[in-house]
Amino acid sequence: MSRTAATVDLQPIDRLEEKVKQLVTMIDSLRADRAKALDEVGRLEREIDAAKARLSEAAGASAEVSTLREEREIIRTRVVQMIAQIDKLNL
Repeated sequence: MSRTAATVDLQPIDRLEEKVKQLVTMIDSLRADRAKALDEVGRLEREIDAAKARLSEAAGASAEVSTLREEREIIRTRVVQMIAQIDKLNL
């Protein structure tokens, strides 16, 4: 009878051991998932920084294009005025 009692007493310990092993496996899996997530966050942060840099360059280029258009319009106006003056001289 003592053997049966000892066997019965070990079953909860065996179940506990199995659950502890499952928890350890789960913790290892969660740590690996966390490491992957941190790598992904780092990659995405680098992508965001690169996108911000491109956006800044685009904004600078847009401002430069705007300035060049204004200058072109000023030059066009001057050329039209000069042509008008030349036309008056030929008459």
